[in-house]
Amino acid sequence: MGGGPRVSYPKHVWSPSGGWYTQPSNWKANTAAYFGVIIALTAAVWKLSADREFRHKMPEEGRFFPSRYWSKQIREHEAAKKANKPQES
Repeated sequence: MGGGPRVSYPKHVWSPSGGWYTQPSNWKANTAAYFGVIIALTAAVWKLSADREFRHKMPEEGRFFPSRYWSKQIREHEAAKKANKPQES
C-alpha cells in the first residue's frame, strides 16, 4: 500500500518540476500566493466587466437578476426610478 520502496535515481538529472520525489519546503506559501494572485486577477476582471456592462433593456422589477447588485447602469436606473416614484399618503 505505498507503491513500494523508493528507487535510486541519477542525482545529475535536472527537471523544471523538481525531479523525483520532490516536495518543496515552501509549497504551502507558494500555493497561497498563487491563489491570492488568481483571486486578485478575477476581481479586477469582474470589476472591469461590470463597469463596461451596458443594457438596452432593464430587468423586470421584482425579478431575481444577479447582476442587479454590481451593474452600475442597473443600480442608477433603479435609484432614478425610486426617486421619481410618487409618494403615497
